[in-house]
Amino acid sequence: MDNKIIAIIIAIVVIAVAGAFFLLNGDDGTVTIGYLPSDHDAALFVADAQGQYEKEGIKTKLVQFNNGGDLMTAMASGEVDVGYVGITPVLSSIEKGVPVKVISAAQTEGSGIVVSQDSGISSVADLAGKKIATPGEASIQHMLLTYYLKENGMSIGDVKVSAMKVPSMNDALKTNKIDGMITFEPYVTIASENGANLLVDSADILPNHPCCVVVASDKFIENHPNETQKILDIHKNATDYINNNTDEAAGLLPDNIVSDVEVEKKALSGFPFISGLDDSFKQDVMDFMNLEVDLGVLKQSIPQDKIFWQGS
Repeated sequence: MDNKIIAIIIAIVVIAVAGAFFLLNGDDGTVTIGYLPSDHDAALFVADAQGQYEKEGIKTKLVQFNNGGDLMTAMASGEVDVGYVGITPVLSSIEKGVPVKVISAAQTEGSGIVVSQDSGISSVADLAGKKIATPGEASIQHMLLTYYLKENGMSIGDVKVSAMKVPSMNDALKTNKIDGMITFEPYVTIASENGANLLVDSADILPNHPCCVVVASDKFIENHPNETQKILDIHKNATDYINNNTDEAAGLLPDNIVSDVEVEKKALSGFPFISGLDDSFKQDVMDFMNLEVDLGVLKQSIPQDKIFWQGS
């Protein structure tokens, strides 16, 4: 057989094998970004709405999760490359050996305990025996409730805690299926606008506490360092836009999260949006981690280099 024909056959086989590998692995360059139904992830929504990823040549697939624990499980299995998620499930996952790194801060505070008018709750002591919903044990909100109770001489066992999908909490509160909830924005502001009472804001429970961060899998960072940096730059741009154009940013959030833009404007202005990983934020995370160790949320401290991406 002619050598030229053999070479052509070999080339066809190589292309076919490569194509099959491509199809089986589904790696078409799409970056899968996980998020929660919260305006804490507003930078992601703004960047997507403004086409910032597309402008940088990054094809994205945004996937919503009910809570941070579910999102981190998806990251552990390789289904998600990048996530906007609370620091508590991130730290718990890193402790368990999930290969991810925090690549940027997203925001601080932004949660609260809201109770129905009929609950009879007007102080922390009144929470005893009441039905309080949280996004789940892996959530930062559950951890904040645990801390708040402990600081006031109580324990999580004094409260009837149940896990609930956050978008369902307000309906459960209005129909008195629960007495209260600790949740994230915009649902705190929505509940307050609908007549519920804000018992305490998370800024008063633990001032300046870290909340949502941007994480990426070690595999994604290693294989796509340029894309990782672009995503960080986009996150910063979107964060700056939110801080400088809060009202306009409220109109860019998804309809399934924002039911009322005017209410959302209030929610967005109620807590800080940040980006990057400066020494101050890193220390806040380390302090928060040590608090979680004290509360038994984590079994032991995690070294800083296991938490943060060193290239950021």
